[in-house]
Amino acid sequence: MTTEPAGAMLEDHDRAPGLYPAARIRSIDLIRGAVMVLMAIDHVRVFLGLPGGGPTLGIFFTRWVTHFCAPAFVFLAGTSAHLYGRRHADLSRFLLVRGAWLILLELTIIRVAWTFNLDFGSYMLAGVIWVIGWSMIALALLSKLPVRVVGSIGLVIVFGHNLLDGHVRELIPTLGGGLGAALWRVLYVGFFAGPIGPLTVLYSFVPWVGVMAVGYAFARILLLPPARRDRACLTIGLSAIGLFLVLRGFNVYGDPRPWGPPSPSPDGRPAMPALLSFLNTTKYPASLSFLLMTLGPTIALVPMLERVRGRVAGWIEVFGRVPFFFYLLHIPLIHVLAIVISKIRLGSVSPWLFENHPMGNGPPPEGYVWSLPLLYLVWAVAIVLLYFACRWFADFKRRRTDAWLRYL
Repeated sequence: MTTEPAGAMLEDHDRAPGLYPAARIRSIDLIRGAVMVLMAIDHVRVFLGLPGGGPTLGIFFTRWVTHFCAPAFVFLAGTSAHLYGRRHADLSRFLLVRGAWLILLELTIIRVAWTFNLDFGSYMLAGVIWVIGWSMIALALLSKLPVRVVGSIGLVIVFGHNLLDGHVRELIPTLGGGLGAALWRVLYVGFFAGPIGPLTVLYSFVPWVGVMAVGYAFARILLLPPARRDRACLTIGLSAIGLFLVLRGFNVYGDPRPWGPPSPSPDGRPAMPALLSFLNTTKYPASLSFLLMTLGPTIALVPMLERVRGRVAGWIEVFGRVPFFFYLLHIPLIHVLAIVISKIRLGSVSPWLFENHPMGNGPPPEGYVWSLPLLYLVWAVAIVLLYFACRWFADFKRRRTDAWLRYL
């Protein structure tokens, strides 16, 4: 499941100095806007009752395309933080406050939007907003270091964290109560080791803090002269894709998950075709292969996105200008649309829609599950409604300079 926003991103990257004296960096807005739109697909899926992934092409790619969201969100949050720091002297303080604010919102407002209940004692979710918040707090300290050092620390985390895989697999069965077990769940293991009281940790701290640190250093590349920037983005992006193909193809490091010709499943479920199993990399916690598979294409697209124009690009850019506003609105809107669909299809509102989504709910009731065409219809309706709301808020932010607007 995705649960990812650009909400957590620092949106105030416009008027970057140097090459961009009077305009926002369009590629950042376009990438963020595009992944916001993709993210909404998976969040509609949560309320239609289909599991993530699956052996069929339609279900698999409905989930797979949304894998690009969290890496892009976290990576560009670091990039925007660097650009913000070039224009403001209070970067560390801002990251600390914004990070704490995001964590609070994740555990309160966003949690209620997912569940439409107030059962805080039984369920809270540490999703992508949570991990971006904690990563921003860490970046508030790291940003005191030279940019190259921050980027190097990030690369070590991203490329080296899978060295823990064997130890973690042995550790998970031994995890019980206590502070040590709780720290492992928050830092690396996540929900696979079970919740911490009512808290389910979907996005662990590692490797995402490394992704944000690398994104912080990547801002230097975006500020290069256009020709050098484009060459660097293509080199980095295509190299990441190539490394993914090698590591995943030979299964030597970065995601020790077998792939190959379909074989019968012991529980009777349909086998996953070889191509799908090749792309079915580990997201929780995010493996090196998962990050190369998603961030490589994202970075390689930057040169093209800097030049793209047209009405559709303009619509997507609107979402990228106010990603946190989009995120805060889209979950309750999708939830309400699911209630409407339930009323139309079943003649009543299913109580299942008020359970602890997206990680603490039970299976959907019989006859409830939607079809994929209905999923995409509801998604399209949500995107149209969100466009008008986001366009209004983007215009509002452009006219106002209130300090509180930096946190929305």
